[in-house]
Amino acid sequence: MTEDDLRQRLRSAADAHRPDRARMLARVERGMHERPASDEPGRRPAVGWVRIAGITAGVVGALAVGGFAVGSALRSDPAPRQQQVAVSPAPSSSLWADGSVDPGSNAYWAQSNVTFKTKSELTALTVELRVAQTGKVNSTGHWRSLPASDFTESVTERGGFLVYRWVLRAGRTVPVGEHVFAGQYNHAEGGRDASADRYAVSGRDGGGQRVSVGGDFA
Repeated sequence: MTEDDLRQRLRSAADAHRPDRARMLARVERGMHERPASDEPGRRPAVGWVRIAGITAGVVGALAVGGFAVGSALRSDPAPRQQQVAVSPAPSSSLWADGSVDPGSNAYWAQSNVTFKTKSELTALTVELRVAQTGKVNSTGHWRSLPASDFTESVTERGGFLVYRWVLRAGRTVPVGEHVFAGQYNHAEGGRDASADRYAVSGRDGGGQRVSVGGDFA
């Protein structure tokens, strides 16, 4: 049975009930004039009054309960549903980068790679690789996957780091895609710890928006 069917049946039952007032009063009056059949006066009238009071209370109670049920059914409304609002994730950056030690490195020499991807053409770009001085670190060269003529390049020692720096020349652009910049160096014999090395890539896209990303080699 649906909720609408229940409401309709309760409303019909309430509308159909019409208490017979005259009949009820007649029963009350008849009870008041009844005489006890036994020698114990007053017992049967008392029973009659109890019976009448019980009937009256039952009728009133039934009407009250029925009215309450009908009212409740008619007034009950389903609780409003809460609507979930989806929150759109923040847009990802147009520039991604990663630093790694080249697998061709050995116990005396290493190459550190800065790989970055851009989703838009760049009109300005600076790439910096900082190799921590862990012992006998000195540059043996560097290269990049983009044309050498598009960049000015420098290698310096500063603050305990060997610093490789590439800067895009004015009027040149970096196309959409993946690009690599690498620094090569000797180091003290043995496995070199690159956890202190750092890299940074920054620039400006065609719309003039600045973009940047950086990290380590851990």
